[in-house]
Amino acid sequence: MASTNESDLNVGAIENFVEYLQIPSVHPNVNYDGCLQFLRKQAQGLNLPMKVHYCFPNKPIVVITWQGNEPSSPSILLSSHMDVVPVYEVKWKYKPFSAHITEEGNIYARGSQDMKCVGIQYLEAVRRLRRDKVTLRRTIHLLFTPDEEIGGAEGMRAFVKTPEFRDLNVGFALDEGMASPTNEFVLFYGERCIWYIIIHCMGQPGHGSLLLKNTAGQKLQYLLSKVYEFRAQQEKKLESDSSLTIGDVMSINVTQIQGGVQPNVIPPEFTLVLDCRIPVTVDVVKWEETLNKWCTEAGDNVWIEYKQKLPQVPVTKLDHTNAYWAAFQEASNKLGIKIKTEIFTGGTDSRYLRGVGIPAFGFSPMNNTPVLLHDHNEYINQNIFLRGIEIYYEIIASVANVLDTTG
Repeated sequence: MASTNESDLNVGAIENFVEYLQIPSVHPNVNYDGCLQFLRKQAQGLNLPMKVHYCFPNKPIVVITWQGNEPSSPSILLSSHMDVVPVYEVKWKYKPFSAHITEEGNIYARGSQDMKCVGIQYLEAVRRLRRDKVTLRRTIHLLFTPDEEIGGAEGMRAFVKTPEFRDLNVGFALDEGMASPTNEFVLFYGERCIWYIIIHCMGQPGHGSLLLKNTAGQKLQYLLSKVYEFRAQQEKKLESDSSLTIGDVMSINVTQIQGGVQPNVIPPEFTLVLDCRIPVTVDVVKWEETLNKWCTEAGDNVWIEYKQKLPQVPVTKLDHTNAYWAAFQEASNKLGIKIKTEIFTGGTDSRYLRGVGIPAFGFSPMNNTPVLLHDHNEYINQNIFLRGIEIYYEIIASVANVLDTTG
């Protein structure tokens, strides 16, 4: 850019955001070529080196690095993902990859909240820090991963196991959070673990006119009653204690029921698919025992298949033992913003970072904004977006200057 005044930087930030949003890195079968070209241009504009790693073909993992004054100290990872979820275009006010800006300054696009906004805010905060010649002790790595929206198996989950990741020497990470409809900002320090459970109910098949015993449908009915009884208990727990959020209780939902071939045939099998999110306070061994007990009670030939069974990962500490938390609080106080801490409701790449022992916060600086991730008409206001850059400016500077003796 010819000029580096604040107004020009803000215009450039919006332009970069719009350009990134207009790249349709959408599932299924994402083509990441547009993202790669865009990020190369950003790295060149920042005069920073960029590396691209591949754990799987066509799944680039991009790292842009700003070396700190103490390169041997554990680094700071600014993590974001390039992919976005599918859209139902007929439900949108504007084309979902047009990044249309309304008169009110609302930027409509898939990924505007989840989470291309954060990736650009990292880049723009670093641009301003370098403009202002701010010195940082620790090296900054800006990480852009693929496939987070489908579980990250060929993205972050694979990358954290590689020598290339270990060479980054990460001491602390920031990743995505969620919009907040209030004036507060939400920081997530842990996540519920995710189990996708398939229960197979085998039974006596036969003609639909008969009253056979031991049918698959009867076993399915018993399991449904146990699932919804337990679900009601969790709802009651959440509603009876205002200090709890959805991340503090277990969610369990029936997402698929399959079986049968035609109306007059009693099928030999029904399958019940459950989405279960387990909070850090629940003993997963006892929970699995409960599931097995339900299956035994339902009848013979009822068994569980786990499509996904993630381990429970310890949360990132929010106390004096975590110097990065103190640095984050210091920056928040300087900015005059109020932070509310919660357990994240879904799953992000943070779980893989915490799983290898790296403290991580999920934080998207979007307050006074409706939660629209994965929803129709996803948007963020440009003033909220620009304010987020200012917030990251202070936070990045603060966490990147944590002393090694306390980090």
